Amino acid sequence: MSNRREFIGTGLTALAGLTLLPAVNSFANPGNAYKSFAKAKPRLRFALASDIHYGQQGTPYPENTANMIRWLNADHAKNHLDMVIVNGDLVHNRPDLLPEIKAKYLDKLDVPYHTIPGNHDFADTAIWKNTFSYEDKYTVEHGDIAFILANTADNKGTYVCPDNAFIEASLDKFATRKIVFVVLHIPPVKWLKGEGFLDCPDTVELLHSYPNVKAAFHGHDHLLDGVRYTGNKFPHFFDSHIGGDWGTDYKGYRIVEIDDNYQIFTYQVNASQNPVLNSNKL
Repeated sequence: MSNRREFIGTGLTALAGLTLLPAVNSFANPGNAYKSFAKAKPRLRFALASDIHYGQQGTPYPENTANMIRWLNADHAKNHLDMVIVNGDLVHNRPDLLPEIKAKYLDKLDVPYHTIPGNHDFADTAIWKNTFSYEDKYTVEHGDIAFILANTADNKGTYVCPDNAFIEASLDKFATRKIVFVVLHIPPVKWLKGEGFLDCPDTVELLHSYPNVKAAFHGHDHLLDGVRYTGNKFPHFFDSHIGGDWGTDYKGYRIVEIDDNYQIFTYQVNASQNPVLNSNKL
């Protein structure tokens, strides 16, 4: 396997300009347990997982996918999840496997789930709608909290900027909502030279132009599990990976909680029984 992050250089010096939000609790509780950071039941609590790469030869993809379902169902049983978002690369260059991963694994989640394509899903609107009964760009509403999800690749795996007309129309529609989140598999900005992300300044401008848009969530880079910023500290959160043959040593997912005062808490879960990582408060 080639090194997907050679451009970073040595050590962390290339990341020196990036900052993290203040940590709420950087580590898990004794016994690697974790719990909701909200004092009362959150107004909304959801998980984001990405990069399953189901079907990638040479990887234990059935085990990885089954683990994800088990981890998320266990999280729901302990702390309650309102939904799960699977943010791209469900399969590995095999769109014919999308019905299989849906029926055999995703439909076994104990909570509602939503998906969006990644570049390895080789999917367009027709493929996604045929599998999941909704298109590759759509919105989700939970009271005063809304989500905008959009595809960032075509059915050949080529990176493409999301449909900005759709995003803008959705942002206008949700202009009076308290909180809006945008979910894109591939980030719309390259922070580092040579980085395998998109360059979509119009998308970034949209994210910055609506004060109720609080964060964007991305997958794609399996080595990233924290936060990066654009503009005046607009956060873009990553969630590591579930499968594939490269990335962080652990497999994990991200939790987001919104309390009754619309405060947003987010932390990364190392689902392989290691501590909760890089917990943040927005």
